[in-house]
Amino acid sequence: MSSRFARMPGRIFNRYYGHPTHLLAATLKTFFLAHVIWEYGYEISPTAGASMMPTFEVIGDYVISSKHYRRGRDIKVGDMVTFRSVTEPGERVIKRVIGLEGDYVLRDTPGSGSDKMIQVPQGHCWVTGDNLDASLDSRIWGPMPMGLIKGKLIAKVLPWSERKWLDNGLQRPELD
Repeated sequence: MSSRFARMPGRIFNRYYGHPTHLLAATLKTFFLAHVIWEYGYEISPTAGASMMPTFEVIGDYVISSKHYRRGRDIKVGDMVTFRSVTEPGERVIKRVIGLEGDYVLRDTPGSGSDKMIQVPQGHCWVTGDNLDASLDSRIWGPMPMGLIKGKLIAKVLPWSERKWLDNGLQRPELD
């Protein structure tokens, strides 16, 4: 009689969850799917800092980034990208792409008295924050390797009242 009760928890487990190997397989599939989505799909992350004001608030905005664009794939001038920090390993940063390989960009802040132009080298891009006064960007550390790009921002999701799709911010000039 005692052996019958000793096996009871296993029977209940098998009845509701299946055989332990089935549960293990389902768990592994779930972790694999989550890994694929997280690494190659989409990511929701908070914004922090004043460098992208007025596009994003200092704290409280959440954005979705598409990892299809990782390592600079299909990135265009004007796109907002998230990447590994050049100066602080492990940190993620959001900036706007101002120049791609082969483009000429102004090295310093406009109006600073220096009008030195440089050509963005192959495999690199030039990024700046929308708030130039509060941004540490390519003007400080130079061209950024495209391999550091983790994704392109595609939507702002929080605060809920400000949710919207994000475009690259460039407007076609009106010719008269």
